[in-house]
Amino acid sequence: MREKGKISPLLTRAEEIVLLAVRQLNDQAYGVMIRGFVSEATGYAWSIGALYAPLYRLERKGFVRAQAGEPTPARGGRRKVYYSLTPDGAQALMLIQRVQSALWAKLKPLPTDVT
Repeated sequence: MREKGKISPLLTRAEEIVLLAVRQLNDQAYGVMIRGFVSEATGYAWSIGALYAPLYRLERKGFVRAQAGEPTPARGGRRKVYYSLTPDGAQALMLIQRVQSALWAKLKPLPTDVT
């Protein structure tokens, strides 16, 4: 059982998807690009809230780092916020991959005729 107040190292599914997107996009990991990547990968249009809620949790947990880019005229002088994977974030991805692999390995095969 987890200690009260201690942050779980396990990722939620949304956190995992967003963190994988940040890893894949590398230096192009900012809001619009992350949202496009996860929407394409999942086949669902992600709302801004569906993206930023797990992104903020990941930042709070220390799994991503946010850094403001340069202001651009195309954005009305606003800055893009770029996200990068931290070493703790990479560890969290490896942990969730191990957990999921262990769980799937223990399951009986799913029926193929489920409708």
